[in-house]
Amino acid sequence: MPKMIKKSDLPSKVCLTCKRPFFWRKKWEKDWKNVKFCSQKCSKLAKKQ
Repeated sequence: MPKMIKKSDLPSKVCLTCKRPFFWRKKWEKDWKNVKFCSQKCSKLAKKQ
């Protein structure tokens, strides 16, 4: 059985749009250093401004 990793142990960043913290996700594994927004909604809002 694989070890469970606590969410608090994962890397985190602060979203540039909403200023909320968000944590690393498996889908961002290869591109984590370039992730700036917590969601597609925040990404779209940032592009409108």
